Amino acid sequence: MAMFVHLTSAASTPRMRRSGIRAASHGQDGARGVYCFPVLPSYVLTHQWLRELARFGGGSGGGLVAVHVRLDDEQPVLVGHYADRARSSQAAVRAAEAVRRVAALDDPRGWEVFVPRAIRPREIHRVRAAPQVAGWRYRPDAHGTPPCTCYGCRIRGGYGARRLRERMPHPLDGPPPPARVLLARIAAAGDDPAALREALHWFGMRRRGPLDQLTRLAAHPDPTVREDLVWAVARWSTPGVTNLLDTLATDPDPDVREAVEAVRDAG
Repeated sequence: MAMFVHLTSAASTPRMRRSGIRAASHGQDGARGVYCFPVLPSYVLTHQWLRELARFGGGSGGGLVAVHVRLDDEQPVLVGHYADRARSSQAAVRAAEAVRRVAALDDPRGWEVFVPRAIRPREIHRVRAAPQVAGWRYRPDAHGTPPCTCYGCRIRGGYGARRLRERMPHPLDGPPPPARVLLARIAAAGDDPAALREALHWFGMRRRGPLDQLTRLAAHPDPTVREDLVWAVARWSTPGVTNLLDTLATDPDPDVREAVEAVRDAG
């Protein structure tokens, strides 16, 4: 039998003991299952994911616990580095082989095992308290490396996130200039598509904006400006966004119409 550890909120302990671990996580290609990691001789490596999971609020309501799971050696699983998940290149192996592969690595940090089903109650070996400070955050070897403040890396609403972005602004992802500065740039740009698109890029990072002063761009002769207008205002909570998108949904340019369709499908 192969032994793995699954880290989860302590508040879930009674439910797990009663009905097992739900297949609530999404693996590569959208599969649903449970993430875990082999129990290795190294206590720190076994619990390496703890700080990263806690960073996303997984430990709220009593912290995280370590759930030891015992699976049949022949259980099909996926094993690989977390970065391989997006490329759908994690290997499909048996549970025992997954343990062997991870244990043989010189540096198993960032590796994971995905069980493509729920964990049954009888497969839970034990639940115990876990150290709340073990493991890495952001990525292995991130300590001592300046954090990235790009849109893809930053955690919206995270502790100190706003101060970090102000101290280390990203050249493309902000923080965006104030609305009055962007409006001044648009007024000075005239009909220059490049300048208008740059201002719309920054407007797209805001939650609200002066929609009435941007509506005229829906009639701009350059379709790339109209398309960027769609992406800029799509997530705004400002009244009138729906009406503007309705207008752009009938735009003569197919790229503009596709942009409206994409933002509505995402919403």
